[in-house]
Amino acid sequence: MKSRTFPIFLAFLCMGFGDAVGPFVGLAKDYFTLSNTMAQLIPFVGFMMFGLFSIPMGLFQDKKGKKTVLLLGLCIALFGMLIPSIAGLQSYAVFLITILLLGLGAATLQVAGNPIMRDVSEEGKYSRNLSLGQFIKAIGSLSGPLIPAAAAFIWGGSWEVIFPIYGAALALTILSVSLLRVREQKPESRSATFGSCFSLLVREPFVLMMVLAIFMYVGAEVCMSTGIPLYLKSQYDFDISKFGVLGTGLFFLALTIGRFLGGVILNWMRPKKFFVLTVLVSAVAILGLFSGSRGLSLGSVFVIGLGFANIFPLVFSITVDTFPSRSNELSGLMVTAIVGGALIPPVMGLVADHSNILMSFLVPLAAILFVLFASLAALKKA
Repeated sequence: MKSRTFPIFLAFLCMGFGDAVGPFVGLAKDYFTLSNTMAQLIPFVGFMMFGLFSIPMGLFQDKKGKKTVLLLGLCIALFGMLIPSIAGLQSYAVFLITILLLGLGAATLQVAGNPIMRDVSEEGKYSRNLSLGQFIKAIGSLSGPLIPAAAAFIWGGSWEVIFPIYGAALALTILSVSLLRVREQKPESRSATFGSCFSLLVREPFVLMMVLAIFMYVGAEVCMSTGIPLYLKSQYDFDISKFGVLGTGLFFLALTIGRFLGGVILNWMRPKKFFVLTVLVSAVAILGLFSGSRGLSLGSVFVIGLGFANIFPLVFSITVDTFPSRSNELSGLMVTAIVGGALIPPVMGLVADHSNILMSFLVPLAAILFVLFASLAALKKA
């Protein structure tokens, strides 16, 4: 059975590559000499794929199966990595096409990855394997800032080395998943449709608020991962190709550690109370970026990552626990709300262009304050 889960764990690692759009903002801004607004088109293009294709891919998956959709996502992402690996980054437009394909691949992997883990897990081991899969996904996310930094520090290489490395990992995963034999379980309840999702969103204000919380949270997370390198360069004159990328790495490292800590804390703290606490910590830590102290600012980056780490699963699980019979519709809505990662960062870019990088962090702060409001409402709801 362990040999059956290994290819899926590889797919979760590749799923994390989609988060590289955050570190790419600072790198591409210097490489192509972009304005803040133009640079924020990178996460817009990548995360917009979640909003456009999550539910359609879920419907397609009902007909063709999870393994087919998983392989489709891997192939789309691989094609995106082959473009800069073979032809190079000839223009910003070509780079955006690469990001579009990487985002579409990651969105497709999100749709197929979580449910297919149930099909390959031993009885009673699904939750454990899914948690481990999320940790491995975080390692994939962490590779986005660390690979370019390692290339610059170790052999003075360009950050473009990340594309062939990702391509090789995707090709290996495609081969591994292709050889996997899966007996797919059919869902016990009716599948989500466009109509049922929209109906639930309209009839249940709590669902609307929690979906918006996902939208705001993902937008704030992408704002942090894209803005940290620019912030470190603007405030403390960090070299983006080296230290700025490591600043983003610090954020993703904290996300990874926070997911482990969250699993421990939730053994003795109720999810709704932990939800309020972790959002409060996040908001206070964002304010720490305005301190003017380099040490306190770097510490704030780490604490923001710890606070952000468990917001998505908490919103997801609390909402599903409130409406357990509508889990299919809620899953489609929650994954679609990841489009917040496409729409909120450009607002941050506009604020940065019309004021400065520091003031642009008021945008993710405002988004997290909305999530705080949602957490307090969830705490009061029976």
